[in-house]
Amino acid sequence: MNEPSGPSAHDEQGLAIPGPAGRIEAALAPAQAPARKALAIVCHPLPTEGGTMHNKVVTMTARALRESGAAALRFNFRGVGGSEGAFDEGRGELDDLRAVAAWARERYPDCALWLAGFSFGAWIALRATVELGARGLITIAPPVGRIWAFGGIALPTVPWLLVQGDVDEIVDPQAVRAWARGLAQPPRLVEIEGASHFFHRKLMDLRGVVKNGVRDWLPQPPAA
Repeated sequence: MNEPSGPSAHDEQGLAIPGPAGRIEAALAPAQAPARKALAIVCHPLPTEGGTMHNKVVTMTARALRESGAAALRFNFRGVGGSEGAFDEGRGELDDLRAVAAWARERYPDCALWLAGFSFGAWIALRATVELGARGLITIAPPVGRIWAFGGIALPTVPWLLVQGDVDEIVDPQAVRAWARGLAQPPRLVEIEGASHFFHRKLMDLRGVVKNGVRDWLPQPPAA
């Protein structure tokens, strides 16, 4: 998964992945830093509120992961963009992530799988981490205290970074903080000062937090 040289070196590869509700639109981008054997799937926010894989928090997270040495795979949940199907309140969206992860594992079996997600996508990624055997998890502004249930989720023991804006107007930062700190094995919680839910004017801060957070997760580079 080394990045090719030349003017198209940073281009993403558009994909159509078979899913349970039909075609899943996706985009795979290779690492920009010296590539490690890691591939991160990044899940987008709530489809019914305009969430897509082109959301700026999603694309910045993917950029930070690529700059760290991991390939980044973004996709649209069912009913969004070029993905077939219709919104399914998180049930079908979890199935979509399963299908994307299966596709990734079949084609890149030597890569450690990481999951990441923003808002609704963080909830989906969290629910899938243990089941899919992911080796790392990033949850950004997980919707704790909203309509999405966080009780009863099998919680990961792998490295887990939780990023939260401290002036989030959609997800209550205090609820997120209390939930995270109450877990038996809390994630690494990083709160970005002055960041709203969509990290307006704080996207570069988010980039830095993600890059710093995953630095110790990266597999060792291939031997020369």
